Amino acid sequence: MKKLAILAIAFIGLTTQAQEKKTTREQLSPEQRVDLQVKKMTLDLDLNEKQQKDMKTLLVKQQQKREEAKAKREAIKSDDVKPTTEQRYAMKSKMLDEQIAHKAEMKKILSEKQMEKWEAQKADRKEHFDGKRKEMRHKSKK
Repeated sequence: MKKLAILAIAFIGLTTQAQEKKTTREQLSPEQRVDLQVKKMTLDLDLNEKQQKDMKTLLVKQQQKREEAKAKREAIKSDDVKPTTEQRYAMKSKMLDEQIAHKAEMKKILSEKQMEKWEAQKADRKEHFDGKRKEMRHKSKK
């Protein structure tokens, strides 16, 4: 009986401790994220000075748009009102239009060879992310 009580206490302690590990890390500022992203792209794609400057400008604009969209989504979410089909369509259409414009800007900045490498990296990231998403869905079904 003693062993059962000790086991129960240990189990409760471990589950409580496991739940407490969800600490949040300090987030980087948008400027820091952009700087790191440009440096990573410089290493990966061998960007020159002009490309780095142009890329930083493009990424800052993209970051601002992302922050605005996030604020808008959170405002809608806080109202507890689900967007209508037309609103979801408009949001998705706007997002895709922005992706097309971003890709066009990237084509202006990068050389053809750099663009091919960037597209390949983008596809790898998407594949990796999709795999993680499926893994998380599979875990949640159990």
